[in-house]
Amino acid sequence: SPRLFLSKMAPPAPLLAVRGSSGTSLLCGPPVCEEHHAFQRFAIVLPGPLCKYFTFSRDGSLFGWCNGERVHVVKVADGSPLLSLDLPKTAMLNFSPLNSVLVTWQSYSSTLSYPNLQLWDLQTGHLLKSFYQKKAEGWCPSWSEDESIAVRNVNNELHFFESNKFDNIATKLHLQKVTEFVLSPGSQPSKVAVYVPGSKGAPSFVRLYQYPNFGGPTSALANKSFFKADKVTMLWNKKAMAVLVTASTEVDKTGASYYGEQTLHYLAVNGESAVVQLPKNGPIYDVTWSPNSMEFCVVYGFMPAKATVFNLKCNTVFDFGTGPRNAAFYSPQGHLLVLAGFGNLRGQMEVWDVKKYQQVSKPQAPDSTHFSWCPDGEHIVTATCSPRLRVSNGFKIWHYTGSVLHQHLVPEGQELWEVLWQPFADGTFPERAIRYQAASSELGSTEQKLAQAYRPPALRNKPATASSKLHEEEPPQNLKPGFSGDKPLSKTALKNQKKREAKKASSWGFRWTSLSTPVPTPVPNCPAPTSGDPETDKKIKNLRKKLKAIEQLKEQQAAGKTLEKNQIEKILKESQLLQELEDLELGL
Repeated sequence: SPRLFLSKMAPPAPLLAVRGSSGTSLLCGPPVCEEHHAFQRFAIVLPGPLCKYFTFSRDGSLFGWCNGERVHVVKVADGSPLLSLDLPKTAMLNFSPLNSVLVTWQSYSSTLSYPNLQLWDLQTGHLLKSFYQKKAEGWCPSWSEDESIAVRNVNNELHFFESNKFDNIATKLHLQKVTEFVLSPGSQPSKVAVYVPGSKGAPSFVRLYQYPNFGGPTSALANKSFFKADKVTMLWNKKAMAVLVTASTEVDKTGASYYGEQTLHYLAVNGESAVVQLPKNGPIYDVTWSPNSMEFCVVYGFMPAKATVFNLKCNTVFDFGTGPRNAAFYSPQGHLLVLAGFGNLRGQMEVWDVKKYQQVSKPQAPDSTHFSWCPDGEHIVTATCSPRLRVSNGFKIWHYTGSVLHQHLVPEGQELWEVLWQPFADGTFPERAIRYQAASSELGSTEQKLAQAYRPPALRNKPATASSKLHEEEPPQNLKPGFSGDKPLSKTALKNQKKREAKKASSWGFRWTSLSTPVPTPVPNCPAPTSGDPETDKKIKNLRKKLKAIEQLKEQQAAGKTLEKNQIEKILKESQLLQELEDLELGL
């Protein structure tokens, strides 16, 4: 019948796996959120050892978990068992992309008499290979999506295996000391990003290679070196065209930040690289690619933090202004973006329509320790989990318009440990038209007015002024005066605008104090301040001259002129020169 045909064609409802001190269960996805019928009778919800770790396969067809006695793998569709292994010490497990291999890992100890990383054939249950793996970080091999290659980091050397044949190493990538690597997503040819930390005065660097071309530095697709890096996070976009590298130092030597110092770098497989210029100083909290691979969002700066979307030229696409946020999450279809403030913030979420750059809703999920999009791109789960927070544990399922569709609060004395959506293959859930009206729900919405900031009694009956605000708030780009919807300024134009504003401010001779707002102090027209040291003044003059020359080169480049190699190298040194100039001027 037509009705039966439509029901077969309708996308499935994603499951939500829930793990806690009361047991583990699978719930049918929103808006019903009932126990999955196939698991009501299965051992996963019966009394016994508590689940220590669980995961879905990449396509969501398999579900596996370990409970301190055995490792179980079942088919999600009907709950039928596929594999059960007697591995009581297993701490983590994972599946290869095409569900050919199950990987299990036990905590390493010096008294361990057998390899603790084991690879099993999922169909036969036979052990394919076992390795020693000391660290929990990077414990699982990385596969290409078609399983043609798999990679492990062994003693700072990358070992590549082909077609799941783990007895023979097909290729090795050996650099001085590879500490991090990320294999590209998508189809062949596979690419790999590698990070080598600096030592003995040499800079750290990230290189992109295409498998199996590992002939040396000249065979690299792209290369980026930098000095300020104790660790890095590398993030490929979905189409494997570019990598974003967040380089972090544990200590900020200037003393400006408790969180150390971060810089964001862009590397493309065509050899292009750049430092992403962030207009506000402070930590980089989160970086995420849009699923369309053409844009990325960065949350950065001292609180209240800024959030900005950049394109592949590292130019600003949209500026969300400032707010209490430290994370960004694109929907799986890429049509919505959530900016959120979790952890030590109050759980405010801003849901944005990415195509129109209009805000859809602004719900609040206080005390949340977990956030994730449902694969359907319509629903969200937030959770308060232990051990991050041991009180008020529970989870909520939301519609992106701000309505709470389902809520589960854990009884006092019990804990919630983890919630996890069932994944699906790309294209399973098509993008739907965005609606701005809140979805109907018995639980309603959590949008509420935020508590007013404290104001001294003398100021409570007076209008708020800039001097009475703790932070200078900046609205989103589309709410700023004079916004016409035109394209944002280029980097050069933006920098020139900043210079004009800085010059205008300096003409008033702003005097800053540590605990007050800037006090304008008019000064008579006089020459620029000097340090009294002719050598320092000479250095400042030369630096300004070089920066002016770089500005002219960038304007020529923007006009379409092809630059020489040495001219491009000059442009790349701009951030270094700006830092030197700042250091010298601060010493005035």
